[in-house]
Amino acid sequence: MDLPRIFTVRESSHRLHNPFTPEKLAVLGRALRLAPGTRVLDLASGSGELLCTWVRDHRVTGTGVDISTVFTRNARARAAELGVEDRVAFLHGDASGFFADEPVDLAACVGASWIGGGVAGTVELLGRSLRPGGLMLIGEPYWRRDVPDEETARACFADRADDYLVLPELMELFGDLGYDVVEMVLADQDSWDRYRAAQWFNLRRWLDDNPGDELAEDVRAELATEPARYARYQREHLGWGVFALIGR
Repeated sequence: MDLPRIFTVRESSHRLHNPFTPEKLAVLGRALRLAPGTRVLDLASGSGELLCTWVRDHRVTGTGVDISTVFTRNARARAAELGVEDRVAFLHGDASGFFADEPVDLAACVGASWIGGGVAGTVELLGRSLRPGGLMLIGEPYWRRDVPDEETARACFADRADDYLVLPELMELFGDLGYDVVEMVLADQDSWDRYRAAQWFNLRRWLDDNPGDELAEDVRAELATEPARYARYQREHLGWGVFALIGR
């Protein structure tokens, strides 16, 4: 049970595995008005930056669950680096089947709604661990504008154009699911640039060091095509944000 190796190679220098800068993560933490002692569950927690920095900055406590052994190890190391390992735990496991033993104050899935088969399923999954009146965080892509064709959709990591919604429709969906949107912090094009361009740097440095590896051919192909595809399609059409919800 793990992520494909190419994913961890691609994101080897990332602390945040989404198009979100540390500055935007900090803005989000302040916007949520987190009280000391807030109990947080972060499903698909990646390398643990959200939990570790919020434990440090807002004195919350938390548990993160992620399927990647590499990211889980990184998260534990980050907790030790920031001196918060006594207030946060990172578990290696399948987040799609994880429920908190006791209701939490904040339940999050930031950028991995596949764990619930989409937004609706992830909202339901998080809701099982959330106390009444608690905060839910969903990080999700959306279309910055209507996509012109299916080729554009596929170039933006969607199987079909209707895999994602435009921003107003995504916010309406949260309402249809029984939640009020109470905060949001959106990635911008610079956030996307920092996230995607760092992937290319990681891949190139890895390729230089591992030219005979079995992944080398795939990495070379990705480096040859992804920067232009990003500039042509993803940068103009694909948005991403984190939305804070409270159940009605």
